[in-house]
Amino acid sequence: MNRAPRSKAQQRLETRRALVAEGRRLFARRGYGAVSLAEIVENAEMTKGALYHHFDSKAALFRTVVAQVQQEVAARVAAAAEAQEDPWEQLIAGCHAFLAASSDPEVQQIMLIDGPAVLGWGEWRAMDEDSSARHLTEALTMLVETGIIVRQPVEPLARLLSGAMNEAALWLARSADPAGLTDTTAALSRLLASLRHHASNGESS
Repeated sequence: MNRAPRSKAQQRLETRRALVAEGRRLFARRGYGAVSLAEIVENAEMTKGALYHHFDSKAALFRTVVAQVQQEVAARVAAAAEAQEDPWEQLIAGCHAFLAASSDPEVQQIMLIDGPAVLGWGEWRAMDEDSSARHLTEALTMLVETGIIVRQPVEPLARLLSGAMNEAALWLARSADPAGLTDTTAALSRLLASLRHHASNGESS
């Protein structure tokens, strides 16, 4: 049976997906600076014209790749949290899932190492806010409002925890310790537990 011919819209979508997939593979393997557009289009069996139809620069392609990786990490965090019924356990599971996802070398290279350097800190932070950081802020807001965490401004707390986890992920990328992820996850659990401990003692700001 002959398959129906692909529409131009389908062809464009498939071309874009192929370019993003090949760009992601090379960026993850060698880093942004070591990858050329010529190499991406050659490996994807495309032309530069096809690439420039979708992306006006290598940075634009990389921005799409970063967004894709961030969305995948955010989905893993959300799925881990939603698998728990207790709000506190949702926070713990989500944070642990972020560390686990960020221990992937591909995520480290694209999202944590090259992302801020290539896109600039401001743009990278804005993209992060739309993904994992947003879930963290929402979880902390609920825990503060229900009294599980001592009442306090959520924004600085979310940024402190997000920064700590990003830094931990970068440390894991450089560490050769096979117990690094286990030890880091345990340290994060103790840090989070300290927030709940203060609340249970009835302290307030």
